[in-house]
Parts: sequence; structure tokens; C-alpha cells
Amino acid sequence: MKPNAPEPARIEQKAYYAEHAEAVLEALGSSERGLLSTDAAERLATHGPNVLPKATRESALRLLLRQIESPLIYVLIASAALAFALGKITDGAVVLGVVVLNTLIGFVQEYRAGQAIEALSSLVPDVATVMRDGRTISVPAEELVPGDVVLLAAGDKAPADMRLFHVKNLAADEAPLTGESVPVRKHVEPVPKDAAVADRKSMVHGGTLITTGTGHAVVVATGAATEIGKISSMLHEAVELETPLTRSLARVAKVLTVAIAIVAALMVVVALVRGYPLLEAVLAGITLAVAAIPEGLPAIITIALAIGVQRMAARRAVVRKLPAVETLGQAGVVCTDKTGTLTRSEMTVAAIWTPSDAYELSGVGYTPEGELRRGGKAVGTTPDDVRALLRAAALCNDARLAPREGGGFGITGDPTEGALVVAAQKLGMTGDALREEAPRRDAIPFESEHKYMATLHAPSSGAQEILMKGAPEVVLGRATRLAGGAPLERHVVLEHVEVMAARGMRVLAVASRKPEPPIAGLGEAEVACDFELLGLVGMIDPPRPEAIEAVRACQRAGITVKMITGDHPVTAKAIAIELGLIGSSDEVVTGRELSTMPRAELAKAAQTRNVFARVAPEHKLRLVEALQAARQVVAMTGDGVNDAPALKQANIGVAMGITGTAVAKQAADIVLTDDNFASIRAAVEEGRRVYDNLIKALAFVLPTNIGEALVLLIAVLFFPLEDGRPLLPMAPVQILWINLVATVTLSLPLAFEAKEPNLMERPPRRTDEPILGRFVLARTAVVALLMTAGAVGLFLTEYRDKLDAGLSAEFALREAQTMAVTTMVLFQVFYLLNCRSLHGSSLAIGLFSNPLVYVGIGALLLLQLGFVYLPFMNTLFDSAPLGAREWAKAAAVALVVLPVIGLEKWWQRRRAARRTGRTPGGPSFRVFRPRLRPHPS
Repeated sequence: MKPNAPEPARIEQKAYYAEHAEAVLEALGSSERGLLSTDAAERLATHGPNVLPKATRESALRLLLRQIESPLIYVLIASAALAFALGKITDGAVVLGVVVLNTLIGFVQEYRAGQAIEALSSLVPDVATVMRDGRTISVPAEELVPGDVVLLAAGDKAPADMRLFHVKNLAADEAPLTGESVPVRKHVEPVPKDAAVADRKSMVHGGTLITTGTGHAVVVATGAATEIGKISSMLHEAVELETPLTRSLARVAKVLTVAIAIVAALMVVVALVRGYPLLEAVLAGITLAVAAIPEGLPAIITIALAIGVQRMAARRAVVRKLPAVETLGQAGVVCTDKTGTLTRSEMTVAAIWTPSDAYELSGVGYTPEGELRRGGKAVGTTPDDVRALLRAAALCNDARLAPREGGGFGITGDPTEGALVVAAQKLGMTGDALREEAPRRDAIPFESEHKYMATLHAPSSGAQEILMKGAPEVVLGRATRLAGGAPLERHVVLEHVEVMAARGMRVLAVASRKPEPPIAGLGEAEVACDFELLGLVGMIDPPRPEAIEAVRACQRAGITVKMITGDHPVTAKAIAIELGLIGSSDEVVTGRELSTMPRAELAKAAQTRNVFARVAPEHKLRLVEALQAARQVVAMTGDGVNDAPALKQANIGVAMGITGTAVAKQAADIVLTDDNFASIRAAVEEGRRVYDNLIKALAFVLPTNIGEALVLLIAVLFFPLEDGRPLLPMAPVQILWINLVATVTLSLPLAFEAKEPNLMERPPRRTDEPILGRFVLARTAVVALLMTAGAVGLFLTEYRDKLDAGLSAEFALREAQTMAVTTMVLFQVFYLLNCRSLHGSSLAIGLFSNPLVYVGIGALLLLQLGFVYLPFMNTLFDSAPLGAREWAKAAAVALVVLPVIGLEKWWQRRRAARRTGRTPGGPSFRVFRPRLRPHPS
């Protein structure tokens, strides 16, 4: 700032990109020599530090308390407290132990995930090079203020929004902000006032990366006032939705809580009416509550989700929130970015045209492996004109190809130039060898104003040559003939350009000339005319091969994949066609069109169109909201700050771990460590498997609890009092043994169960589908009645037999109760085998596909033997030894569950076959959901 210039008041945001650089400097009270240090300090006090507002991370205490926010947990805590109050210390301690275990598992998982996300990356650079007091210094980026002049060079990350006033071959990677797949060339001329962020080429924005060139720019906005800051503030408008699993489990918990409370209260009343003492009546009510509450269910659900988290991590998806594991499996729509997710984010030469023929070049990315093809067939020997074209393109070039640490290849410099170097090396021409053979003597770097680059070379043998590459219309304007001397027909060449461009390719023309006489350097006169056109190269950021199959897999699973990108519509359409998202006749919707659409039309476009290009952050947010309004479960992927509001609004936000910004990762539920759409498909599969296994666990656990409650209810209603005390088939502590030891030991292996056949070939679940469907409730009732009948029948038989044999009532009761508990445990063992598949036999998923099932059964049988025979267990659980005859009777009764449930599954499959007209092959949720909503194609 000039010493006598008045300091501006708080600077208002203006369209500085539409004004001349001199006017911007004057408006900001600055100059090309920057600010004075005193002025910068005053402005820092006015505008605040150049930092983005950070979301407050949940404290460890809040994270811990969130783990117990469930009605079922509340009932367990109340039951434990009541048991302690009545002197039932063992019962209370066991129930409280369940609560503690469940809380710790959830806390550790979420805390570790949060730590991993925080360590991934930061958004702004630590320091910036600025002009202060007329000299160049480095200052912390957070101390930048409007009016500061910043010096930019390749490799720098822009620390704020800045208006350029001097550039030399400057380009910036704006993908985090706009989604543009290739670096944007910058200039200093004003652009139209209504230009979108992606088209403001006289600006560089905070968080974007300078890929080539140098420049000087004046800071116009810092912190929350930057484009990235504005987008970050939009996160407050997005609503973080409750997950379908959370809602379903909350409904189940509320229903169970109310039902258990009512039945327990009625139990106390019935017991009092039947003559029970008050203490015994209350104890009977508590016992029923303990029996009916699935104490192990919260731990089972948490562990099943945690296992899903570990499986997803192995498939390159880091889960931040446990319920997100299952939610992704319910997604009906996946909205995905293009660059780096569906594509490799590595420009690749795919098409070559020379005056003699057209060719394709295979291979993708920066790995220099591929072959030249003509008409789909490999070309044996590389034609001389193709070699000349790629040699020139690699020499007129500032990029370098080098191996990466850990494998693979990477480039330094502009990705477009890197693609040309890779193409030459695929055909045996390495950059180093070419530069040694034809050293560069001078160069005119690429500038957006003239749209070409030219280099002068002096080979060790031969004449000088000038090489040029650039926009086809510019190079053609300086060419007079084709390679070999044939006349140049511009309209013919431009037709080939249009064909490549229609395929979404970026097209460059390459030309050369030999100056006569030799020249000392390059100027405009030396590159004005007399070039011969060597040919055209077409390059594109190609789809990942695995993404193509992943998209197909999602479509087979009834999931609609929509591409929402900031890239050019032509490029977006070409990639979408190759991925199978749309057909050649389908239209691409642009952000400009979305801005003018009425709400109803936008809702229709969101449902029926699959490709959206040149979109802004607000468009992504509106599209997600429109899909959710149509009752879709939406997964949104993204890596930039511009994606963050939509990531937060979506039912499941998926951020990119490599290219993703910190803001995007904080807004997401899942982070992909490889930025690959194929990992999304794998995560969807894991989510569906987790949900299936949760349903299996529910279908396994609930019959036991209801059966135990029915056993107690029957006892209070019909069994006589023995010496003024109730005759109960199972004591409270024995019920806890079944619920916590037996049920948890057997249900946990279900979390590791193999996926059902056709898992990814069935449609997503409805958003309003209850987690306890009709088939779960029906099966629960059948199994609960079988367990109740078996346990009560054997209890009464054993109790009367022991009394008739002359044993004391106390010993007879203990042995009969042990018989009832053992019967329930064996029922669970046999029923577990039926639960391995929801609708088919265990053979459908492989008899030995989950060996942990048999480990669990073996472990439980050993524990049950201890329960029956170990003296200290007899004392702790009021159990008694059983003979072989009693074991045989219990096993025979429990075995009934296998044919009964097998018959029920068979009947359900036959019923589904009659309704659909299809032969039942494998398990499918269609059997129980005949009315599925249609998904947009």
C-alpha cells in the first residue's frame, strides 16, 4: 500500500474477476509492491485470520454418552438398578456388564475412526510468499489479508482467493473446488461478471494447486469469505439425516420397551391376584423383564457393525460412523463425481491422426505400456509419421515421467503434457533420450492468450527444427502443408478434430518446421507461418476398467448411478456412455439448466437423468434433496469442498481419501482410501451383507427372549405355589445365562456369515420397510412357541419324576430347571443352523462357509457342560447335574425346530413362486416385499 493512501474500511466482496487488475489493486488500497507490514497487521485485526471455520469435534464424553442413547439400554440400566435394590447383586452386575461392554465397543470404534480421519490431510498451506514493505518474505498463510500480493509458483497451494495481475504459463488444478478434471490455464484479462467459478480464469482460489508456471496475485478474500469458505458455510444448511438402521432399531426398541413394561406390570398384578407375596410378585415381574429384554442384542448389533467396518476397511473404505455400514447397503441411488472416482484422473492419449491414417493407442494412465492399433488391430512396426508426431509432442513439452515410490509412475508438470510423454514412451521413445538427441535451445511457453507452445531444437546431427503444439485452430493457422509436403486442407483436419472432440477428448495439433538459415532464438516472427502439420492427438481421462464393472454391478443390484461433475458436458457424456450410464441419444443436464428449472421440473430431472455437468455446489445439494424427497436413500461421493454440503445432506456421504479435502472428509460418513468407484460397489455389498446378518441375528435372538417370557407367564398364570413360593421353570440368573452366554455365543458367528446368493442382484430395500418384517415376526412366533412347549413340558415331566422318585422339592426344582435351560440352549443350537440363511437352506451359502458357527456351537456346549456339572457353577446358577437320558430327551425335543423351520422356508418359497411365476432358486427379499418402488433407469 502506498504510504499516503487511506486505508480502506472492511472490504466488501466484489466481482474482482470482471475488473482490470489495476482497478482491483487500487480498490484494495494496494500495489504491485504489496502492503506495508503495519497496514497488514491492522487489516488482520479487521478481517481476522485466514482460516476456515472448523467443525467442533465431539468430545470423548459426548461420544461415550451417545452409545447409551437407546430405550433398550435405558431399560437394562433400570433393570440392573432394581435388581441391586432387591439384593439380586449377581443379576444386576451381569446386566450392567452388558451395558458397559456395548458402550465400550461403540466408543472405541467411533473414536478410532475419528482419529484416522483427522490425520488424513489439511486444506490450506502453512506459509505463503508475499510482498511486504517492498520485499519478498514468507508469512504464515493464516496471516494473509485482502490487499496482500502473493507470489505463486508450480507446486504451491493457493492460500486465499486472489486476482491475478501477472502470469507466465500459469495453470491451476481446481478440481477440489469446481470438479474440473484438467488444470485451468490462467490469464489477467477480466472475464464476464456472470462467469461461473470454473470460468473465472483471472482468479486463483484458495485450496487449489498451481500446476505450472508462475504468477503474481492480490488477495481479495480470506478465510470464510473465500469461495471454499462460502461452500464450507453451506454445510450448516445441510441436514444430517438419521440412518434407516438407526430409525428402525429405535422403533424396535420403543415397541419392545413399552410392551415389556406393560407385560411386566400385568405379571405383577396377576401374581398378586394369585396370592404371591409382594416381593415375589415384583421379582416375577423383574424376571419377566430380564427374560424378554434381549440383553445381548445391542452388543450383537454393535459387533456386527464393527465387523462390517473392518471388512470395509479391508476393501478400502474407512467408516466414520457405525450405522453408515448398513445404510450404504440400502442405497437406491449413488451420485458420484467423475474425475478420479469413475476415471483415473490421469490424462491419456487415446487417439492419433496423421495425414496417412488414424490410430488408437491402448493403455491407460501414466504407466508407459500400450500398443498402437489401426481399426482395432495391433500395428506391428510403428509408422514413421506416428513416431515423428509423438517425438515432436514429447520434445515440445515441460513434463517429466518418473517411477513413484511404492510402484507405478507419476508425472511432474501439466497432466496434458505428461500424457504426450507417456504416449511417446509407449512406442519406445523416452523423454530423456529425446532431449539428449535434440537439445532445446529456446522456447515460447504456453500462454492462454496465444494457445500454443513452441520450442527450438538443435540436434547433434541435422538442421535446427522448431516444434509447436497447441489448439488445432491456432496451429492450423500457422501451417501451410501436411507432413511430407502434401497440401493442407483445413476443413478435412477440422473434421477429424470434431470427431475426437465428440468423444470427449482434448485435441492438440502438432507441427514442425526447419528454419533456414539457422536462428539464434524464438520470437513471434519465427513461429508465424510455414509449418507442416504432423498430426493430431486426442487425449482423455479414461474410465477405470474396474469402475465400468462396478457400475454394471450396481445397476444389476437395482442401484441407479448418477454422474454429477463440474467437467465439460461433452467430456462428461463421452465418459458416461463408456461407463454405461446413458445412451448416445440421452442428454446431459448442465448446471445452468438446473438453475432455471422450477422445483417440479428439477425433481423430475433428478429422477430421470443420470448425467449432470458443469454443476455448482448448490446444484449438487438440490439434486440430493430432490432425490430424498422421492424417498430414495442417496449415497453421494465427492472430494472437493464443493461436494461437502451434498455429502452431509446425503443419507450416506462418501469422501475420497487421496484427493479429498479435509472439509469433504469431515462431512462424509465413509472415506475411500483409493478414490475408486469399485470400492463403493464393494462397500455396498458389505453393507447389504451386514444388514442380512443383523436380520439373522434378530431372527435368532428374539424367539429365545419371547420363549423365556412365555415360560414365565405360563408359570405365573397356571403353576401352583410351592410352600408360598412361585414354581418357576427358570430362575432369573439362569435366564441371564441363556440370554448372555448362550445367545451371544451363538449369535456372534452370524456376524461373520457369508453373503447370500444373488446379494447384488436384488433391489434395495424400501425406506419405510420395518427391520422386523412379517417373516421375522412369523418365524419368531413359531420358534418361541416350540421353545416354550419344549421347555415347559420337560420341566414339568422332570420335576414330577424327581418328586415321585423321593427327591426333595428343592433338588427336584433345581434339576428340572437345569433341564429346561438345557432344552432352551439345545433349541438355540439347532435353530442357529436354520438362521444361517434367511430363506434357503444352509447349503445355499455353503455348509462350511462360516466355520465360526461350529466354533460357537462347540464353545457353547462346553460352557453348558460346565453349567450342568461344575460345582461352583451349580452354586452360582442353582443348576444340577443331568444324566445321559435327560440330555437325550432335551436334544430330541430341540431337534424338532429343524424340520419345522425347513418346512416354513419351503412353503414361503413355493408361495413366492406361485405369486411371481418364477422357480425359486436362491433366497431373495422379494419373497416378503412384493411391492417394491420402481427405480429410475
